[in-house]
Amino acid sequence: MEQRLSIRVIRVFTCVSRYQSLIVFKDFDHLGPNEILKKRSSNFNHTEVDLLQSLMTKYWDQLENKKSDTQTWKQKNACWEKLTDEFNSQNSLVGSSQKQMIINLYKTKITQNAELKIKELAQIISTETGIGQNSVQKTISDYKNTGVVKSPNRKKIRLTIKEKIDDFEKNAVRRKVHNFWFKGEVPTLDKILKSVNEEEDISTTFSRTNLYRVLKSLNFVYSKRGRNSALIERNDIVIWRSKYLKTIRKYRDEGRTIYYTDETWVNAGECTSKTWVDQTVKHSRDAFLKELTAGAKNPTGKGKRLIVVHIGSERGFVHKGLLSFESKKNSLDYHDEMNGDTYFDWLKNVLPLLDDNCIIVMDNASYHSVKSEKFPTLAWKKCDIEKWLEEKGETFVRPINKPRLMELVNKIKPQYNSYMIDEYVKLQGKEVLRLPPYHCELNPIELALAFVKKHVKMNNSTFKLADVHKLLHEGVEKCTPEMWKNFVHHTQKEEARFWEIDFVVYDVLERMGSLVMSCGDTSNSESEEYSD
Repeated sequence: MEQRLSIRVIRVFTCVSRYQSLIVFKDFDHLGPNEILKKRSSNFNHTEVDLLQSLMTKYWDQLENKKSDTQTWKQKNACWEKLTDEFNSQNSLVGSSQKQMIINLYKTKITQNAELKIKELAQIISTETGIGQNSVQKTISDYKNTGVVKSPNRKKIRLTIKEKIDDFEKNAVRRKVHNFWFKGEVPTLDKILKSVNEEEDISTTFSRTNLYRVLKSLNFVYSKRGRNSALIERNDIVIWRSKYLKTIRKYRDEGRTIYYTDETWVNAGECTSKTWVDQTVKHSRDAFLKELTAGAKNPTGKGKRLIVVHIGSERGFVHKGLLSFESKKNSLDYHDEMNGDTYFDWLKNVLPLLDDNCIIVMDNASYHSVKSEKFPTLAWKKCDIEKWLEEKGETFVRPINKPRLMELVNKIKPQYNSYMIDEYVKLQGKEVLRLPPYHCELNPIELALAFVKKHVKMNNSTFKLADVHKLLHEGVEKCTPEMWKNFVHHTQKEEARFWEIDFVVYDVLERMGSLVMSCGDTSNSESEEYSD
């Protein structure tokens, strides 16, 4: 397998039936409105055809959706991108040895029959080697132009600054901003940049632009005060956090058990970044002769990956609450591996293990936040909005325009705006409490999972997924209730710090006697009307 498809250039469609499949493509760059559908024959080898058919079958329900509204098209495009990524992640490039084989066959065939055309040659070689015809033709063309066989140019994945830094570094940056407020100073971008780059615990060296992007991702807004400027958190985030802190304090006072849940990943290649090395041992033979070792074995790469989900409280991790499975996607973000169904099935099995009337704290990942039902948006057809309102018992006088219908929808929307998980948990006599966005320091399970991953790193010597799985279970067992109590106590200190900062920021600004005007939109109510 060797072809890599681009979602922007090629769309692969499959007509699936019991008896036959036809693979066609549409090239948006070269074809006009009346697209020409071409049957794909030897351009895909049999393995690629099987892979494409399996992927198309997997996503067929979404791609077959006949709705033509904006939201459906967005979902379809997202589905095509996911399909393309999966195809490319499971499909490798043509290596230099394969290219050399193609060129050798090409020279042999052209010597035997000089009248053969390139297209005919490519078709013959493709049949004999199982490599796609397009790739064979491109390899021959490149060789004729350059006279050498080149290794494939693998596209380097460049991480954004938000992907390079982990949650702990993000929290350290937020803490730096808050420290300025605690000292009675107004934080500016230049002040924060200097402070962050001087901090030894933050390994990343930020540029001014990268720091700005990180602060924006942490929901800070750039605000003006007369001639000066300051960085403050968005009002909706401050309100959300304030409500969360007040609510969790109330639950603790009521004596209700509070559980915390989260997800993470563990790579098969996890190991410590530093180790003691005997510099007198030069190589493995030298080690053998001296009856010593050559030191720790190094992994060849990150390797396979386990996705991990767990839940715990002050009493420790919940027994039998661990879910771990091998990642199948070639994705940088482990959140891509989880979906609403997987998480919901896990939660249903865990709930009987928890105390009655307990609280479950979780973040707002998409798979935690599947809505109980979809709400009408401006992208819906007018008749569908009217039908939705009538099903909810709302009465209105026709004729009525779409904006007026949406006004009625928004009026009753809070009554039905709920998450599937929250409703199910409530039926089981328990309750979900959601963290404010990007506040993982308020979730003690982050510290517990960090301890477990450290155990894996310190003891991983084989870099095999099965052994990593055993180390993962060992790490969970070693994370004691006493450690959990310390993690929760540390989180309560963070809660107190956040509670104080929400008052300090505006006290400082009031003392300076200036009005703060946010530079940027802090409301997303209008955009929500255009999306589900």
